[in-house]
Amino acid sequence: MKSLIQKLTDTFSPSGYESAIRDVIRAEVEPLADEIRVDALGNLIVRKGSGGKKIMIAAHMDEIGIIATHIDENGFVRFTGIGGVYPRNLPGGRVRFFNGTPGVIAMEPMDKSTESQPLEKCYIDVGATSNKNHPIKIGDVAAFERPFLDMGDRLVAKSMDDRIGCAVAIEALRALKSTPHEIYFVFTTQEEVGTRGAETSAYGIDPELGFSIDVTAWGDTPGQKGFSMNLGKGPAIKIKDSGMLSDPRIVNWMIKTAEKAKLPYQREVLLGGSTDARAMQLVRAGVPVGCISIPCRYVHSPSEMVDFNDVQNAVKLIVNLLSNPVDL
Repeated sequence: MKSLIQKLTDTFSPSGYESAIRDVIRAEVEPLADEIRVDALGNLIVRKGSGGKKIMIAAHMDEIGIIATHIDENGFVRFTGIGGVYPRNLPGGRVRFFNGTPGVIAMEPMDKSTESQPLEKCYIDVGATSNKNHPIKIGDVAAFERPFLDMGDRLVAKSMDDRIGCAVAIEALRALKSTPHEIYFVFTTQEEVGTRGAETSAYGIDPELGFSIDVTAWGDTPGQKGFSMNLGKGPAIKIKDSGMLSDPRIVNWMIKTAEKAKLPYQREVLLGGSTDARAMQLVRAGVPVGCISIPCRYVHSPSEMVDFNDVQNAVKLIVNLLSNPVDL
């Protein structure tokens, strides 16, 4: 599974530009699917089984990135974020544009060492000396570049958010030998800019219930306060985030399943951010939803960290959820 995670995280596919990662995922899941298709917004929809309840599981394929907005006379590239790009995580980072051009992110000097710089004070140095015959054009898109790091139980890469969710979905699909349900694994687009792919795909599928697989924040490093979440203590069962209240029946189903299978889990109340489940919940006449989260340190940085045991236990939990009848 580690080689799959590396393959997924090494692929460059910011929101709106998911074709590369969709091709990688499709090659993994096509032999496992009863039906596979791509919808108008680029979501990869994988069906397994028929009959029983219609269940949708969403994991988003996209990652945060940047888009060029201006090239100055000295060749420095100004940019804005695609998704939640935070200036504090950027200086010294590297990006690669879709045309292959690499770049280093830097920041204008601060007047005071304590002040916080906005994104407008950041720029990318691609080695150019002027804006003549520049390799980058306004509107060119880049993703962060940082190699995958295997630290044993701890894995580090850019785009763990949410390629780790995609890896969990792929492995759950691989391990799910049979199901009494009609399951739709959906690898969604444009989550980082507003859960857009989940909204359109859920409208088309019209599921009876569903859940997302995504990362969540962490609370187990120095200075982190007010949020209980630890790497290595199991996947999290979401109860609430800033955009969604999980259906109590879904939460209860997940907790009972984890306890019956003797799988570790954590209870999650996320103070900021949301997932594809929010969009799924609101389509048509409404859908009961929840979320299984992978605790992840340093979210929306080029070095996001997860615990491999949490990842494996998330796969086991999902397989147990989908292998048996559901009575909410």
